[in-house]
Formats: sequence, structure tokens, C-alpha cells
Amino acid sequence: MRPRTLDEYAGQRHLLAPGKPLRESIEKGTVSSMVFWGPPGTGKTTLARLIAGYTDREFVSFSAVTEGVPRVREIVREAADRLDAGRGTILFADEIHRFNKAQQDAFLPHVEAGTITLIGATTENPSFEINGALLSRVRVFVLQALSTSEIVGVIRNALTDAERGLGKQGLTVEDDALELLAREADGDARRALTILEAAAEHVGVAGVIDVSAVRDAAQLRFARYDKGGEETYNILSAFHKSLRGSDPQAALYWMARMIEGGQDPMVIFRRAIAMAAEDIGLADPEALKLAVAARDAYHMLGAPEGYLPLAQMVIYLATAPKSNSSKEALTAALEAARMHPAEGVPLHIRNAPTKLMKELGYNQGYQYAHAVPTAYIPQEYLPDALAGSAFYTPGPFGFEKEIAKRLAWWEELRRRELDKGDADDTGKQRTEE
Repeated sequence: MRPRTLDEYAGQRHLLAPGKPLRESIEKGTVSSMVFWGPPGTGKTTLARLIAGYTDREFVSFSAVTEGVPRVREIVREAADRLDAGRGTILFADEIHRFNKAQQDAFLPHVEAGTITLIGATTENPSFEINGALLSRVRVFVLQALSTSEIVGVIRNALTDAERGLGKQGLTVEDDALELLAREADGDARRALTILEAAAEHVGVAGVIDVSAVRDAAQLRFARYDKGGEETYNILSAFHKSLRGSDPQAALYWMARMIEGGQDPMVIFRRAIAMAAEDIGLADPEALKLAVAARDAYHMLGAPEGYLPLAQMVIYLATAPKSNSSKEALTAALEAARMHPAEGVPLHIRNAPTKLMKELGYNQGYQYAHAVPTAYIPQEYLPDALAGSAFYTPGPFGFEKEIAKRLAWWEELRRRELDKGDADDTGKQRTEE
């Protein structure tokens, strides 16, 4: 059922609708080297073959797994001879992210010279997987997973096409079964056709494909989750942002996606613990404790019981009050340390374990906080160059409201002490007069 024309091609309307630049360049035969980036079953190989057909160029495949640089040289020699005869060559590199640096470098001069037109296909982000020199010489087109309606169209074509599809079998597909099949495909046309073919074999000629037949044919539906690949970090990012955005429903879903995809739960816990410190902080000091406790509980219980404290942690973090004031304070303090890397410790807050240090003024004038009922005596703890600096400002939510009250109270005590000192100085001056 591979499309033979652009009009038969399903999906990617953002690239191939009439009037779009890529479609026009294909129809005019003026395509240059490019990379197709998208999930499985979105038509990357099919589109490369269509381009070869529309532009009347030889289609040559290259495998990074079984072929090396010597094969590249052989392909280039053949392409040069073909070009002399007036015909171009499309070198199709499937899963181009698997190519090593030597293989990628071997393409460079021939892509630049126009001896070959390179079309790469990848499910991984080209920014991370293709070296910069090659990436700068190709255009990257992003292919999207097919919509449910587009998958339905692919299935209907296969059911009615008597030449290449299942049209001769006289099959009937119930509407709810068709919708289920389209959903089960997860935007992958190849998967949709595989399930359809299995269901057709199950019901036989002139059979009826119902929901039960589709479920039997689909068997286990695996989540699209590539451990270690870009999708891992996309889902981790979605998980973190859902927690930060106080959406427990979304956070639980992304957590479950990672579990179902086989992710090590410690990866989830690490991200959650970091989030508890970065995005909740002192608005709810219990959040970090609970995250660490949930991780320890998982170590004790293992799967699947350990998923319960994991879920409890996710719900708690998502619904906790949020504050990034600790992160902002850290950033400000680190910047101050970089700007003032050699400020001396004020003498009055240095220890004085020796006689010489005492004679030099170490610890002189230090006031012990517990000497007064309030356990707070205003004095400067920062170097002179940073005196009065404020790195931490409490947020308006949760426990930080209490911290703000304490800071305000200490500031009031400081103000009173300063006022008292000013009054004493004034009185002393009058007495002297």
C-alpha cells in the first residue's frame, strides 16, 4: 500500500499540500539534500522514494549497520558515472542517526559537489545526532504522527484496493473497530496496516472485523518511549513542568508513561527530588522530605508496591504551594561570590582559639545571640563590601509566609536597636555639652 503519487500520500499536509515549498520543489525536480525527522510509520522512506520517482533519479539505499565508508565510495563512483550520463542519484540513508562520524564525513564533499542528493531519515533529533558540518548542508523537515482521521483513510484504502490491498477479500469493518484500530496505531501507518492484516487473517474472507478482532490482532500496545533517546527527555520535561504547574493529573500520566516504557524509577525520583528543591522549596519544606522518603520506600518495597509511594509523592509535589525563592537566592549568592571572591571574614565573627588571634582582634565584639531572650542580636555577618545585601526574599505562599514574618520581626528588632543606639548617642552628646 505504499503511495505511488503525492496525492496518495497520507499526512504531512504542512509540507506537501499544494503550494507548499517542498511539494513544488519535488514537482519541479529541484530538490536538494535533506533529512526527514519524525516518529515511525510517518512516511519518511515513502517520501524519499516518491522524490526519486518525481525527479527521475536513481534511488540507492545505504545502511549504517551493514555498510561502511568503502560502500560510500562505490556509490559515489557509480553516481558520478550516472551524472555524466545525465541522471542524478538519491542516496537514501535510513536511521541516519546511527551513522558514525567517519560515515557522515564521507558524504560531505559529494553532497556539496552535487554528485549525490542525500536524503536521511531519523526518529532522533538531528541537532544531537548529526554532525554540524553535514547538518549545515541539508534541510531538515519535521514529519508528524498521522492523525486518527488520516489513519482511518489509510485503512479504508487498504480495504478497498483489490490490486495491492485487501479489496478482494470482501471484508467488513465495524465503525467502532475502525476507530479503535486507528487509535491503537498511535499515528503509525505501518502499525495500522499490520494490525489490519492480522485482523483480516483472523476473520477470514468475507469476515467481519469487530472490536474483539482488532484487540486480538493488536495484542499489547507498547508506548512510544525510547529510553535514552530524545523522547526520554521530552517526557521527563513534561513530567517536571506538570509538577511545577500544579497539575497532578498530567504529572501522574507522564509518570505512568515512563513506568510503562520501562524507565528506571530512580530517574523519576531524581527529577522529582530536584523539582521539590527548585520549584517548591521553603513554601513547603515537607515536600523534599517526602520525595526522599518515597525514594527510600521504593528501595525497600520494589515494584509494583513501590509505585504507591511514587504516586503519592507525585500528587503531593503537584499540589504543594510553589516557590523558587531558594533557587533565586542560590543564584544571587553565587553571583556575589563570583563578584567578590576574596572578601575577608569580619574579625568579630572569626574564632579566636589562640592568644595571638585574640590580640589581633579575632572574635572581638561578637555578641552571642542566646544572651538575650529573643535569641537575636543585630550585627553584621557579611563582609563590608556586601553589608546589607539580601539574596533571599521569601515567596508569598505556604511556609514562606511564616519565614517572611520572622524576617520582618528580626528587621524590626534591628530597627529598634539602631533607634536605641541613635538615642543613646544623642543623650551622650547632650551630656557632654
